[in-house]
Amino acid sequence: MLSVIIPCLNEENNVKRIAAKVAEVLERSGIEFELIFINDGSQDGTWQRLQELAANDRRITAVDLSKNFGKESAIFAGLDMAKGDACVIMDCDMQHPPETIVEMYDVWKNNDVDMVEGVKADRGSESAAYRGMSRLFYKLINKASGLQLENSSDFRLIDRRVTEALSRMPERLTFFRAMSSWVGFRTAKVYFKVAEREDGESKFTLRSLIRYAVNSITSFTSAPMQIVTVCGLITFVISVIMGIDTLYNKFFGGSAEGFSTVIILQLLTSSIIMFSLGVIGFYLAKIYEEIKSRPRYIVRDIAKIYDDDKGEQA
Repeated sequence: MLSVIIPCLNEENNVKRIAAKVAEVLERSGIEFELIFINDGSQDGTWQRLQELAANDRRITAVDLSKNFGKESAIFAGLDMAKGDACVIMDCDMQHPPETIVEMYDVWKNNDVDMVEGVKADRGSESAAYRGMSRLFYKLINKASGLQLENSSDFRLIDRRVTEALSRMPERLTFFRAMSSWVGFRTAKVYFKVAEREDGESKFTLRSLIRYAVNSITSFTSAPMQIVTVCGLITFVISVIMGIDTLYNKFFGGSAEGFSTVIILQLLTSSIIMFSLGVIGFYLAKIYEEIKSRPRYIVRDIAKIYDDDKGEQA
């Protein structure tokens, strides 16, 4: 069986559409499936729509989180609920083509692979600024982690073994895209074209994208900490050069004015120290979040058709 996990945030006009489309595609291909919708603190009528869907189709499970925990936590909530032999994670905005799920399923079933990664053949109608920031983010994360995530997405199929490996990773600050690559296993790729959103707009603003990028990089690699070391080395080299220059001018009677030199040095060293403290402080905040060991998510309600011992529906 295939579990299709769909995180939702303010997608009241899309949930019914994507449920119908995914069900149609998988039924036509003869694939047994379940749909797991995770309502990640939506402020519109998304949960009401999901309850209606779950009440009319026993293959649909709707999970309502107690607040907005973020897409990463919603994905792991879906993985914890999934009962399938494989799981597919996809967005609710219809930009991940449901037809590609069948292609992923066939590759997984007919080949000795544990994960089928959806790779963007193009990036759709993204703005130039979004493309540029996305390119920069992937270059940074690729260099810092050693993983190749260029044009990758959360849209992927993972085998039950991969799901169990991810569930054993105890960290609370997660980056699913990188974590699913880090665990290894045999991986294949399929390419898809990003479709246009049929309704609504992206929930990511420029500010939230920057925050997402920073949190993803710092939660998965300690490379930014090395910036502190690099800054220290640069400051040391500059201080050596300026020291030699000052001594040379002193002995030959042409030393620089003291006040301006001191001010420049103080500004340089102070800014580097404050920047370094900021990086260290950010990691300390991450450590603080981790050691509290709070759950990744809290479930408020679950909507599903159950069959009890008497054969009745609840």
